[in-house]
Amino acid sequence: MAQNTSPVFPLVPEIAWVNTGAVTANTTTNLTAGKIFDSGFTADATNGTRFNIIRVRALGTNVATVMRVWINNGSATGTAANNTLFFERTLAATTVSQVAELPDVILPINVSLPAGYKIYYTFGTAVAAGYGIQVVGGDY
Repeated sequence: MAQNTSPVFPLVPEIAWVNTGAVTANTTTNLTAGKIFDSGFTADATNGTRFNIIRVRALGTNVATVMRVWINNGSATGTAANNTLFFERTLAATTVSQVAELPDVILPINVSLPAGYKIYYTFGTAVAAGYGIQVVGGDY
């Protein structure tokens, strides 16, 4: 069986971000309904994309919630078979301050996605201030 013996590195760096603002809870288990946030990051149409990290930063005072990260095959999110829950992470409650930082949450995802695939986010509870979310990776 033939195999690639040379390392493959992304050719074009990519960074995408979204500021969610106030978040409505989405308790669906298959991404087919509710408030869905598009990461702004679609895998390269020809060779796919490597996703390295997702960085999450509270934009102010929020209650605790769970952030769910979904992979979609590039088709409609309304069809459950097009989506898979990749992982979820609890985000602690935050209180905005002018003398103390709000911590970043770094989520190492380290996954290569086929051409046209997308990453989406949902949140388990409603939060007031929302989150700034960045995705860092590169196109092959």
